[in-house]
Amino acid sequence: MAPEGNDSARRLYNPYQPEYLFQEESLAQRRSWGENLTYYTGVGYLAGSSAGAAGGFVSGMKSIEQTDTVKLKINRILNGSGHTGRQVGNRCGVIGLMYAALESGMMATRDKDDIINSVVAGLGTGALYKAAAGPRSAAVAGAIGGVIVGVAVAGKQALRRYVPI
Repeated sequence: MAPEGNDSARRLYNPYQPEYLFQEESLAQRRSWGENLTYYTGVGYLAGSSAGAAGGFVSGMKSIEQTDTVKLKINRILNGSGHTGRQVGNRCGVIGLMYAALESGMMATRDKDDIINSVVAGLGTGALYKAAAGPRSAAVAGAIGGVIVGVAVAGKQALRRYVPI
């Protein structure tokens, strides 16, 4: 049997729960707007660059001709990967930046943290990203953005509820 002092120490310190210095910190379990901005922009750029590099690799492989030397083949693959990776990465980074800014703005405006903020931020991000292409494209992109974010948030909540971590 464990001594009494050990049991009280376990109640004070639980290694499976985060510790907070102030009570207000424990109530708001979210990243700050600056951390959100950095996180979504970085994740968007990294994911976009990786996907773009993979697509560029495929297009570089398709552009290889039979008369190419090994150095030229490698050059085609690297150029395709680098060029497409940069393009897609920058686009996804900008989308992440706009989403984080809109979500933080929604949270500050509504003073609530719920799924509506995320979905409206997805709608706004899609619409803003395609605004220069015309109102119809902006509406379609906004709808797609809202649906994607809604599915992602619902999936995250389902994982939290049904998958033990």
